[in-house]
Amino acid sequence: MNSMNFSIPRNNNSEMLLYIWKIVDLPNISINDLLYKISFDLFLLTPEKAKDFINKCIENEYLVKDAKKNLKLSKALDQKLKIWQKKRKKEILEKIDSAKKIVQIKKDIDKKKPTKFTTLIRTFLDKGALNRAAAVSNASFDLVEFDSTKGIIKTNVAGSKEKPYVIEIDTEKKVLRHDCHDFVTRRAEDKKFCKHLVKLFLLLKEKNEISTEYFLRELTEEIDKWEFVS
Repeated sequence: MNSMNFSIPRNNNSEMLLYIWKIVDLPNISINDLLYKISFDLFLLTPEKAKDFINKCIENEYLVKDAKKNLKLSKALDQKLKIWQKKRKKEILEKIDSAKKIVQIKKDIDKKKPTKFTTLIRTFLDKGALNRAAAVSNASFDLVEFDSTKGIIKTNVAGSKEKPYVIEIDTEKKVLRHDCHDFVTRRAEDKKFCKHLVKLFLLLKEKNEISTEYFLRELTEEIDKWEFVS
């Protein structure tokens, strides 16, 4: 599943405090400033409830006081924050890299001599799906099978729902199966790719460009025989 979760964990004080610190992003803060942040900047709790929340966090040693009586996260929570920040940085860098690759695809499409990969994939693209693919995290994909000798691609994709989406491509049966809402309602009928399929082929290209081009070629050369289904 996607590791970047910004839902508010109101029923868990340590997770709630960590959520707040992700936003505050300070090594330490005074009690009054933290109370103000919680109540009047973030509008998470009333001042009375915010004061009670802070006191409980101190009692449970989720918050500790430094030499100047300012508050900072406990070592355990600070470590969790650092792990989250590292994952967050990695995800941001991945999205920047993905955006650059998509910009390059757009440039290649406009060239008189585009690459083989671009020539093959542009059949299934529109600007909407191409642009949105940059926002899909690499970590969303759990690649189960990618075998050009069998003609099979299978992967799960973490999305907005609790249950992951599925992508299955079978060159022998000539079936491309996917179940995200955009694909089912808009893309499948016209045999076009949604953002998940675009991002999948960008990731597969990094793993094995020749095999990726094989699957795209199988799709494009006999597109009329293929079924795009959910």
